[in-house]
Amino acid sequence: MTQPSNLWFVAMGASGAEGLDDLKEVLREFPANFRAVVLIVLHRPWGLPTHLRSILSRASSLPVLVAEEGELFETGHVYIGEPEEHLTLAARSFGAVTPDPARLHRNRTVDLLFRSVAEFAAGRAIGVVLSGSLDDGSRGLAAIHAAGGLTMVLTPRLFPRHGMPENAIGYDGPVDVIGSPARIAAAIRAAIGTGGRDPAGLRRGRAPDHPAREEPVGSGFP
Repeated sequence: MTQPSNLWFVAMGASGAEGLDDLKEVLREFPANFRAVVLIVLHRPWGLPTHLRSILSRASSLPVLVAEEGELFETGHVYIGEPEEHLTLAARSFGAVTPDPARLHRNRTVDLLFRSVAEFAAGRAIGVVLSGSLDDGSRGLAAIHAAGGLTMVLTPRLFPRHGMPENAIGYDGPVDVIGSPARIAAAIRAAIGTGGRDPAGLRRGRAPDHPAREEPVGSGFP
């Protein structure tokens, strides 16, 4: 099976229960004929049973699959990895699933996915950072931006901690969209639906004091 050269990849990273809720909200907004591959990394406890596939399947009109090493990713599908594995994109739209028993990259699984998507999808990559602790995803999101892809971050929810969204916004490289899960999903649909012609001007130039399209906190978006 040969994949089209204009295939889009949407890579999303999150952590914990809040991140899981964000993922479900975004997936609910994707139609059954969604013309992209969706790759998801969610930080989860290692060595424990996981029900992520069934949870996301209930929220998504797209099939949710656990990726296998060397699997050809198909458009209109959602792929996840096991907690102890690192999900990445390889050349020619194949998946790479790397075990990490020593947990060398436990807190960098989103960065690994984003960097691989930046390398192999370039301008057809969309990176999304959702709720979570620490700063996983910040470096990978910058790599997607540098490769010509689109970058999107959940509006920080003013938690007392500095988490993944705040760190991604503050890291090197501008963010194209900052908003609610619904706003992010709408921007993704717009970009993919126009073949990357970007009618909304998501890749516009930005002054340093205006790093992204941002919705004010409390704007009424979910």
